[in-house]
Amino acid sequence: MKQRVLKVHSRDNVLVALTDLKKGETIAYEGQEYILQDDIRAKHKFFTVDLSKGDKIYMYGVLVGTAQMDIPKGGWMNTENTKHAAEPYQYRSTNFQWTAPDVSRFRGRTFMGYHRSDGRVGTANYWLFIPTVFCENRNLDVIREALHNELGYAVTDKYKRYTHQLIEALQNGTAIEQVNLFEPDHRPAANRVFKNIDGIKFLNHQGGCGGTRQDAGILGKLLASYANHPNVAGVTVLSLGCQNLQTNDFLAELKSFNPDFDKPLYIFEQQQSQSEEQLIADAIKKTFEGLIEANKLERKPAALDQLCIGVKCGGSDGFSGISANPAVGYLSDLVVALGGKILLAEFPELCGAEQNLIDRTTDEAAARKFIKLMGTYSEQAEKVGSGFHMNPSPGNIKDGLITDAIKSNGAALKGGTSPVIDVLDYTEQATKPGLSLVCTPGNDVEATTGKAASGATLILFTTGLGTPTGNPVCPTIKVSTNSNLTKRMNDIIDIDCGPVVEGEKTIQQMGEEILEYCIRAASGEVIPKAVLLNQDDFIPWKRGVSL
Repeated sequence: MKQRVLKVHSRDNVLVALTDLKKGETIAYEGQEYILQDDIRAKHKFFTVDLSKGDKIYMYGVLVGTAQMDIPKGGWMNTENTKHAAEPYQYRSTNFQWTAPDVSRFRGRTFMGYHRSDGRVGTANYWLFIPTVFCENRNLDVIREALHNELGYAVTDKYKRYTHQLIEALQNGTAIEQVNLFEPDHRPAANRVFKNIDGIKFLNHQGGCGGTRQDAGILGKLLASYANHPNVAGVTVLSLGCQNLQTNDFLAELKSFNPDFDKPLYIFEQQQSQSEEQLIADAIKKTFEGLIEANKLERKPAALDQLCIGVKCGGSDGFSGISANPAVGYLSDLVVALGGKILLAEFPELCGAEQNLIDRTTDEAAARKFIKLMGTYSEQAEKVGSGFHMNPSPGNIKDGLITDAIKSNGAALKGGTSPVIDVLDYTEQATKPGLSLVCTPGNDVEATTGKAASGATLILFTTGLGTPTGNPVCPTIKVSTNSNLTKRMNDIIDIDCGPVVEGEKTIQQMGEEILEYCIRAASGEVIPKAVLLNQDDFIPWKRGVSL
């Protein structure tokens, strides 16, 4: 018989419903019986004991909330009776021990990547367009339209054909209801001029001038980190000329990231150009020359220790911390055991999970850096009336993630169980093998933007509600928490962790399957849906403003 409820940790005083449960039902679990006092929707929780006002509520073995009233055994956990709570955290000396998983299945395995002169290996080969200021966004849009269509990178042809059919139907007097959208073609375009160029990407943004000098400085670091990214083959920069973020500032940041930077880099400044038309023409021509050279680079075998994988969750649901996140966490442990890098970010998503991460941090200085970054970020968020405890979205709450501590401890599972080797501030580069914490907001796009900035060459993005998010330079793989979502939004989901909820696969089996997919994606053998759809989302972070 299929299991209907689940206790995540022996210390927990809540059970998770794996399917819809009705008020008055008697639920038997591990020798105990519970009479439900309310309807309990799938993914939501009910209490296993009678609680008095002020009693502590535990899930994942940690404090996640306090009772706001007397709650009977079998009662539904909701925003009325439960308030966020988390244990205070501090640095303490621990003797953390880690048992690495068995990786014999993956020893000696390789992926087919793009080898850069600095020794790093990319999972893709992109040409990048960077505006130093928002004034150049329109010029980039003109260039994108020209290059994408002619070089075979456009993904909107089916919609153009659909619109054309609607026009024909109107002109012929045919009912438009009879016109059907073409099925999406998930194959890379066969008519690409440059077979070894996986895409031409554009970092449109709203910064570079008009904000604070701090904002311009952070943006300069961010853009430089993208230019230096191992998935980038060459860069074209468009500048107006008078903006806060000067090209010299950008070049200085690029030099600080990589003193030996040797990729093709072309800079065009509009205020020094004869005309806008000439600027665009020159940028297209010079980029075309660069693409000819970049296309000569071919994929070659690389060891799995060259993988750098960012882990992210968004549009989370009550199954996120039960299926997809722990499965990705097991992949994280596999990659770390193989000598690769894992990047766990989203600092607001770690509220309530801090102590566990601190205790796992091998270097005291890194642990104290994490405490300082968390404290500073939290304080800035509170100043604008948005403390970390307010992080769960309406969609999260609707699906059973009642407090931030529940959401955060489930989210932290993506990082696995290995030691924390390093703590990185926003745009700092991941250089050490193992698990690193990266300071970013929880916001889906801002977080993926930050992970790529720190060097992630693949991103695993878990979701329970469905999130159409990607990144311009880092292939983003969508991992669903449940099979219903996979069926409903199959056009954006790559991997289904529903079999974990159904009891058909273990966390370990699912984690190994995800790693196998990552190897294929890193080799260009399978193209993630976000890449096929050109979901190239990019949002720079203005520190302290965003969660």
